[in-house]
Amino acid sequence: MLITTVTSNLVSLRRQCINAVRRMSNGAVTLKFQYGLTESDPEQQPVLIVGQAAHLNNLSWQDIRCKLEPRVTEEVWRRGLATVGGGESCELYPRGVTLAVLPPRCSRHAAPSRVHALSKIVRNAHKAASDECIVLVCSKHDVLASVVGVARALPLYSARSGAAPLAPPAPPPPPARALALQIHLAAAPGNHSSADEQGDYPPHNNTLSTEELATLRDVAEAARLAAKITDMPANLMDVDAFIEEACKVAKELDIAEPTIIRGEELKERGMGGIYGVGKAAARPPALVALSYSAPGATETVAWVGKGIVYDTGGLSIKARSSMVGMKGDCGGAAAVLAAFSAIVKAKPTINLHAVLCLAENAVGPNSTRPDDIHQLYSGRTVEINNTDAEGRLVLSDGVVYAYRDLKADTIVDMATLTGAQGTATGKYHAAVVSNNERLERRCVAAGRVSGDLAHALPFAPELHFAEFSSVVADMKNSVADRNNAQPSCAGLFVLAHLGFDFPGRWLHIDMASPAHCGERATGYGVALLTVLFGHYTQSHLLKWLSP
Repeated sequence: MLITTVTSNLVSLRRQCINAVRRMSNGAVTLKFQYGLTESDPEQQPVLIVGQAAHLNNLSWQDIRCKLEPRVTEEVWRRGLATVGGGESCELYPRGVTLAVLPPRCSRHAAPSRVHALSKIVRNAHKAASDECIVLVCSKHDVLASVVGVARALPLYSARSGAAPLAPPAPPPPPARALALQIHLAAAPGNHSSADEQGDYPPHNNTLSTEELATLRDVAEAARLAAKITDMPANLMDVDAFIEEACKVAKELDIAEPTIIRGEELKERGMGGIYGVGKAAARPPALVALSYSAPGATETVAWVGKGIVYDTGGLSIKARSSMVGMKGDCGGAAAVLAAFSAIVKAKPTINLHAVLCLAENAVGPNSTRPDDIHQLYSGRTVEINNTDAEGRLVLSDGVVYAYRDLKADTIVDMATLTGAQGTATGKYHAAVVSNNERLERRCVAAGRVSGDLAHALPFAPELHFAEFSSVVADMKNSVADRNNAQPSCAGLFVLAHLGFDFPGRWLHIDMASPAHCGERATGYGVALLTVLFGHYTQSHLLKWLSP
């Protein structure tokens, strides 16, 4: 009885400590989304005005004077426009008005919104004042990417106390600061999607309705949620806490509680991938599925996210410098959960599932050993030759669950899967592999529209899958030749458990590098998924933007 009481008290104490540290993020910026500009004094409310040069030069003085007078005259405004080059900024009024111009160049594999430059400008120009304003000048086609770009520059999570070293107990965290994001739409860009051609969303409609503004807010805040989950360290965002986040999202959306398969039940049900990766951790691994059923739906889509809350590499342990930052190995599951929240609010017309594959790849007496053989949910056996190639194991169980149990026609798996992704497609573009050429093309197009860039890798199982050959099992979990299309091979490992004759559509998104910018998470994947599947929603804006 005494042991039970002590254990209960320790659990309670731990939860109190976690909640106390989480509350340190209460000083985060609260974003307020507005269409059109309100009158304010820049001395009382600092303002950043940002956009492409062509859009800014087309602003009339009557459009912008409400944010500048009496501190900035029309002459100073015009002089600033003439002086500031692309990718540069200047202060028109000290600590009151900043003018920033986005870079003029945009290649065919970049986002027309210049979203990566926009995020950097907002991050650098943020004054940390109690009340600030950003005036975003952009076309309607770029508005979602731009709003998400602003949002990702203002992260929700911080554990800073504000106390000086060796100081007395830290004061309570500061109250949330408000930042008004006011949107001015530039001239309509013309036709961009099939919706235009059908005439149900004319391009001359160059305003933002209340519904459209709500969609922008939902997607932007979802991206911030994904970044917050990814930014939080594993002593706070462990498997238990991630499940709590999923339950919270389900409650907010007023849908059924998530399905949770956890611990020994994973083993009993044959999910040897998730179980084998997470069985050495203090908190047992889990598969969590959130589900939305649309009335009369004829299609079912499942998004499967890798949620490794910390990745030591297991017994194939990472080097010291490589292990730092592995709290972010849950970025795929974080994006899937947050995007699910955003798109359900847009009332999809399909059955939609978010499958979270959660585990901590820890080192301990129960760790999976190299040479161990696990049977995954597909029934296929895998010889472990690298315990640090764990993400594909949990995803494989997840996609098979999506197909077998959830009856999904279209399956997307998203993961911070391989370091080789950054070598293959760089810091900004996720690497995508698909068994369906049209879905692959639409994903790349959605990346340019949403700002979450993506680039296709080769899909050639007959050339690459032999890298996983095993003499004692159906396959190994890591390639024999690391120089042979490694990110493509990792995706093919996942597809192999669905089967290369899988009748549905499958898309693999490896976003290991774009999930982070420096030491901060970006919330990558939320905007991409909402735009890619936007045509399945009742949101006019998402339908119009969806390729």
